[in-house]
Amino acid sequence: MKGLRSPREVSVSKVGQNIKRVQNIKPMKINYLSALLVISSLIGYLEWGKTNHAFFFQVEYTILVKVFINPISVLHPLIIVPVASQVLLLFTIFQKKPSKVIIYICIGGLAALFLFVFSLGLMSANYRIMASTLPFIGVSILTIKQFRKI
Repeated sequence: MKGLRSPREVSVSKVGQNIKRVQNIKPMKINYLSALLVISSLIGYLEWGKTNHAFFFQVEYTILVKVFINPISVLHPLIIVPVASQVLLLFTIFQKKPSKVIIYICIGGLAALFLFVFSLGLMSANYRIMASTLPFIGVSILTIKQFRKI
């Protein structure tokens, strides 16, 4: 009986198929996590003074407008590094196999800003500011865990 295989052969072939299936899913999952990193980096929130407040996507729009009007006014490490990190993350979303190193560098560049904003919220006891940083911190932890599994 040539066509019959032992149960061990069947289970080994199924495991092999499952491993191939998981290997094909991981790059796509990383792309989704990169997209979530970009989206979560846009929903940070800041308050200053009594009536001033802005989300990060509003601040970034202002920065992009100022780059073309007066580029020197946006030359600051807390502006350049996070924006450059977001641009690099946008590139990794569309790559077939995103680089771990680039994504780690982008997480580090954005995390510097988000941890600073979190500490500002903590010092001023502003829970809205602290809560706005948690999605990015959570997605960053998930992304790092996903890379450790690969």
